[in-house]
Amino acid sequence: MHSFSELAYRCTNFSLAKINEGYDLSVKALSETGATPPLKNMQALNLQKMIHAVGLFSVYEAHLQRRLHCRDGFKEAKSILEQAGEISLKDKFHDYYLAINALKHGDGASYNNLVAKFNNLDFVVDTPTTPVQEEGDVSGVEGLVLVDDDFIQNCLAVITEVSECISKQRPDFLD
Repeated sequence: MHSFSELAYRCTNFSLAKINEGYDLSVKALSETGATPPLKNMQALNLQKMIHAVGLFSVYEAHLQRRLHCRDGFKEAKSILEQAGEISLKDKFHDYYLAINALKHGDGASYNNLVAKFNNLDFVVDTPTTPVQEEGDVSGVEGLVLVDDDFIQNCLAVITEVSECISKQRPDFLD
């Protein structure tokens, strides 16, 4: 079997290519007809990006639990990163963990932690001064974090880096 990171990379790139292809077709149809269905398709495709990001991180958590033989894969991974001296990576991983939680659960502790440090994040968090949706963007979907291609690719990059670090620290870890 291929590594989780490799399969997640293939899945993410395939999904984003198809989502963006459908989005472009919907933009074209909307410009030609002005009809509602292409607009709803654009919203649905933006929601699909959100679903992909949440699913990717959630499945990674299950992967960590199985491979690290623990109940809380993220907690164990962060512990391994800290022991390895990878504090910056641990913090970045935690930021994406918080972002995914905010997407899944809405306003709450994870979202509040993100807002407290939104100037130090490499993704956009919805605040009164930095809304996720640009004014007039009718294709946007409601969410506390902007889930675009960059956000998804960065989620994948963090997952890959975390897995590589864990593999170095725990040679029995099968990514």
